Amino acid sequence: MRVAMIGTGYVGLVSGACFADFGHHVTCIDKIEEKITLLRSGGVPIYEPGLDMLVDRNVREGRLDFATDLAESVRDAEVVFIAVGTPSRRGDGHADLTYVYAAAAEIAREMTGFTVVVTKSTVPVGTGDEVERIIRETRPDADFAVVSNPEFLREGAAIEDFKRPDRVVVGAEDPRAETVMRELYRPLFLNETPIVFTRRRTSELIKYAANAFLAMKITFINEIADLCEAVGADVQEVARGIGLDNRIGKKFLHAGPGYGGSCFPKDTQALARTAAEAGAPVRLVETVIDINAKRKKAMAAKVIDACGGDVSGKTIAILGLTFKPNTDDMREAPSLDIIPALQAAGAKVRAFDPAGIEEAEKLLSGVEFVTGPYLCVDGADALVIVTEWNEFRALDLGRLKSCLTKPVIVDLRNIYEPAEMAERGFKYVSIGRTREE
Repeated sequence: MRVAMIGTGYVGLVSGACFADFGHHVTCIDKIEEKITLLRSGGVPIYEPGLDMLVDRNVREGRLDFATDLAESVRDAEVVFIAVGTPSRRGDGHADLTYVYAAAAEIAREMTGFTVVVTKSTVPVGTGDEVERIIRETRPDADFAVVSNPEFLREGAAIEDFKRPDRVVVGAEDPRAETVMRELYRPLFLNETPIVFTRRRTSELIKYAANAFLAMKITFINEIADLCEAVGADVQEVARGIGLDNRIGKKFLHAGPGYGGSCFPKDTQALARTAAEAGAPVRLVETVIDINAKRKKAMAAKVIDACGGDVSGKTIAILGLTFKPNTDDMREAPSLDIIPALQAAGAKVRAFDPAGIEEAEKLLSGVEFVTGPYLCVDGADALVIVTEWNEFRALDLGRLKSCLTKPVIVDLRNIYEPAEMAERGFKYVSIGRTREE
């Protein structure tokens, strides 16, 4: 099949490359010429393990190409995906659908024959109806169907998630569109992947409901972690004890500094806004949003407390800046709350991240960025682990202790064991376990 993918961001580029790897011919389109030039030269504009090799292979084999003008690609395509950004709108938290609607109008002007227009971007309930209205208004004679096909990709594991997903969700009102989508995803049918066909509005809501539920699960275990600290329990053992219940499951039960990233913050905000406007407020989700925002800000206080209540003039080493490992994504990362709060308290901050420094430099000022973990801690008064990169899981503890002016470690990801750290002579503070050993 011939596929046009409008948008070469995280979702568009990963999806386009994976569809090409399925054997379809895919053209990824973006108005930013620098991104297309980079992709044509063999580079990729985002950090995602394995994506560069996947793109290179499919370009060489003639199944994947790139363009800045959608006209020719849309005219030839049987399926056109809208995979543009839907950031939170300033002022009200709703998803900004400007780019989605602009893409719909451009697609309408160029498509020929029966065309399936698919919203891959995360969009509020009813967006597909508006996309259909825009296309119909722009091209009354057009033969098309609008489909919802939300993405469920985890940054850092996106290729595996696309090729071996838990499920694929397709919201379609036209049986012809359903037939096209079955053919598009035929390799997954052969692998017996559950593919859920439903109405368009239901499909749109599934995406938001899934992300909101996972955000609630993270927030739940974070609140339990606070309780564990207060009563002397261990949150990791609590998480294991409840996670073995198949009705609960063990995933997303890792206590930490709060969720961030490109999805959970904006999707929970958009769901809450949509629900309020529909007269069916989701109070639980609204509470999750509030708790998570406060939690990220509270992490700096935890660091200050570990440093004796005062960080003025002290150097704090930060390991990990991105919101999670295996990505360079800094969107809503806890570090963006923690570091400014430490600076406001008078601390000097030195930081290292395996992939996120370039992005962090755009968002954080007054930070000394360095090229390795031991250089980061050299001469620092305390170490704070913010992101659980594999590089930080087996650090040389003896070397760390000799580099630090004081053996203080605040582990916001519970990478190390309190007993071992106490034995090594560290003042060790973690999340939801023993406050200090």
